[in-house]
Amino acid sequence: MKLGIAPGEVATFTKTITERDLLLTAEVTGDHDPLHVDEAYAASTAYGRRIAHGALVLGLLSTTASAIAQRAIANGAEGVPVSLGYDRVRFLRPVFIGDTVTATYRVETTDAAAARAESVGTVTNAAGETCLVARHVMKWVRPNT
Repeated sequence: MKLGIAPGEVATFTKTITERDLLLTAEVTGDHDPLHVDEAYAASTAYGRRIAHGALVLGLLSTTASAIAQRAIANGAEGVPVSLGYDRVRFLRPVFIGDTVTATYRVETTDAAAARAESVGTVTNAAGETCLVARHVMKWVRPNT
């Protein structure tokens, strides 16, 4: 199957995290942990202030995975690339309100016979520190005929 991408391809997305992002993530996920939404509580923790939800930080990789999927389609991929999921997700540093972070998605391997690709995703802060790392598996699904 033609995948339309190759190892080494990269997509990035940069965003500054806002209080609104934390509040919207809390509403969407139902995660109202005070570490994310209560400044006074968060100030009393080891972090000293509110931190972004892990789901929010990981979710930034969705933009980059979608960019790679759209690139594959533009390059004539057979089938539709979809996410099979993220593996080995590790939160290495907190992300705070006001942090500008960059999500980077790098295709590591492709397997046309299995119609899959494996990639590494990272989220780094403006200081270049890695905040999150994960592996991602993408699968190409053929249309029903």
